[in-house]
Amino acid sequence: MHILISGSTGLIGGRLKRAFRDAGFEVSAVGRNDFLSEAEALAEKVSGADVVIHLAGAPIIGRWTKKYKNEILSSRVETTRKLVHAVNGAAVKPRLFISASAVGIYPGDGIYDETATVSGDDFLAEVCRRWEAEASALTPETGLAIFRFGAVLSNEGGALKKMLLPFRLGLGGPVAGGKQGFSWIHTDDLAEAFLFVIKHKLTGIFNLTAPQITDNATFTRALGKALHRPAFFPIPAFGLKMVYGEGASVLTSGQKVLPARLQKEDFVFRFPNLELALGDLLK
Repeated sequence: MHILISGSTGLIGGRLKRAFRDAGFEVSAVGRNDFLSEAEALAEKVSGADVVIHLAGAPIIGRWTKKYKNEILSSRVETTRKLVHAVNGAAVKPRLFISASAVGIYPGDGIYDETATVSGDDFLAEVCRRWEAEASALTPETGLAIFRFGAVLSNEGGALKKMLLPFRLGLGGPVAGGKQGFSWIHTDDLAEAFLFVIKHKLTGIFNLTAPQITDNATFTRALGKALHRPAFFPIPAFGLKMVYGEGASVLTSGQKVLPARLQKEDFVFRFPNLELALGDLLK
């Protein structure tokens, strides 16, 4: 099986490449230059691939100037549009297109699964709606799966690695009161979810989150416990806003999301709760 991945150099892309190669799949990449090339060249590249996975997009965490917000949006919408156009025009079309999205599409209150018909009203929710809308223009000849990611916990990078130093120094604590939802998934479960959907030829929307409903304060306590460090040093919202501006909302807000589709299909999580996940990642 031939898997073609955009965004293959990132944290998730790197983990997926290892998982696919361990499974005996051929893996190749769609790079930045491919998106800058002629449409026919990109269509030729995706032609014959069994599965195309689209992960590319500018990092969310940062100071959201007007220019950077445009980059966050365009890096997802425009690349998705180009890749979908390439798949639609390919001589031999992939059987499955997996497009990344995020749980940020859901509102910050309540608990949601893939059956939810409501979405949030902030910038990230709008990004996700437009991102998914571009993916939905895919030809019906190719199956479409949309993966809404929670925070991916990994010891190789991402949010968890950035948190470790302050927590180890005893400076960790809840962000902005800690009541906001915190939907997460262990990087190994994420890779297994991709393999599961590919092998079972599934389509539709999937929340890639652990089944444990939690919030920022619960995560903070669990991380402090796993590191044997106190975790009561609060991080106020105004401090984050001074650093990130509007972009602080990535840290001060969040969603509580369930992976109902994966559970319905009998996917088994190796790390369904924070104690297991952090114990494995920090061992």
